[in-house]
Amino acid sequence: MHILVCDDEESQRELLAGFLRNLGHTVTTARNGKEAIEKNRKTGFDLAIIDLKMPEIDGIETMKEMKSIDPQTYFIILTGFGTIESAVQAMKYGAYDYLSKPVDLEKIEMLIKRIHEEQITHQEISDLKEQIGERFKFDEFVAESPKMKEILSLIPRIARSDAPVLILGESGTGKELIARLVHEASPRRGQRFVPISCAALPETLIESELFGYERGAFSGAEKRKFGKFELADKGTLFLDEIGDLPISVQVKLLRVLQEFTFERLGGNIPIKVDVRLICATNQDLKKKIKEGTFREDLYYRLNVITITLPPLRERKEDIKPLVEHFIKKFGRMARKQVKGITKEALNNLIRYDWPGNVRELENVIERALVLCRGDWIGVEDVPLQTSEIRAIQFESLTEVEKNHIMEILKKTNWNITESARRLGIHRNTLRLKIKEYNLKPE
Repeated sequence: MHILVCDDEESQRELLAGFLRNLGHTVTTARNGKEAIEKNRKTGFDLAIIDLKMPEIDGIETMKEMKSIDPQTYFIILTGFGTIESAVQAMKYGAYDYLSKPVDLEKIEMLIKRIHEEQITHQEISDLKEQIGERFKFDEFVAESPKMKEILSLIPRIARSDAPVLILGESGTGKELIARLVHEASPRRGQRFVPISCAALPETLIESELFGYERGAFSGAEKRKFGKFELADKGTLFLDEIGDLPISVQVKLLRVLQEFTFERLGGNIPIKVDVRLICATNQDLKKKIKEGTFREDLYYRLNVITITLPPLRERKEDIKPLVEHFIKKFGRMARKQVKGITKEALNNLIRYDWPGNVRELENVIERALVLCRGDWIGVEDVPLQTSEIRAIQFESLTEVEKNHIMEILKKTNWNITESARRLGIHRNTLRLKIKEYNLKPE
């Protein structure tokens, strides 16, 4: 935080300023109210700690003038004259709290932490109001395929580290969900997880969203704004679609990763942060490096730990449990008692290549539940482009089942128990199917 200490007693002023600097804050001092007001005209302060009794302009008048310049500043009033009347007056005009001299340093440290939390909360509420109407989805992670189980097994080990993580994968594969799982499994889970899409914002806004800005930094900047790095302090910042980050901002991001400091736009005060950075992209960053649109040094800073998510077409074992999960989820939301999905409809879903991955599957099932008239979701409820369902029109349902069973057996090295579990049938039923279709290991 940037804190102003205003006291006409030099010993008290320097003692408090030194204590706050040792806590890691940036501190500016003023000898009287007039000097404090002048300094506030040049720069904004997160907090001002002001002595009540000062010559010419007292603490309350100084606070009132400073609030007219920057309403976002918090104030703590100090006085050696601990009367109820002065305390009531200070709070009436907008002081956050009131402390008697000599100052209890532990109490002032506690107040500063509380003020910082309140400032962050106000910024989050402001951001939330701007996002009203947007839909956010966060579901329990469903994984039955060996590829996804392997990734899940890595998360606890990745989470223990503060090293940057780069998540690669096509759109809709669940990159943000993996990032949240890493955060929730980490020692930072009690702190904030702050996501931002680098592709969703124009180049002119992305820098101010990441680093924030001071009042007056540019036309329309009427008040100070905290950036995502400050909001994520002590927590995790998730930069989605990092490949779309402009080169000019990549330079500043690299500096944050190297020095853990940055300045708000329009400011010159270094702000220290402790942030775990997780990035994601569906683009080939090495190709972008060759094209000159992504910095190689930034790539190596981000690519300390890499997680590559397979597309849904490469983990067909996850389709059935995902369908069951989405039926339960959207069934509750739609207040519909749907028993499940027919075998023929499920086979169509399994044969489909899912260019939109899990997100597309989720949308298909949500739509099916809305339109479904009976107890079961049928083929007519999950219309897909038949050209994208591999040869489904040329195969009978029996052929589809045979090929699917053979595919699962191959993937499990003919482990009957595991194959039956993945298929959702009993071992004896699987043995009968193997005999019926005359299936043999290759």
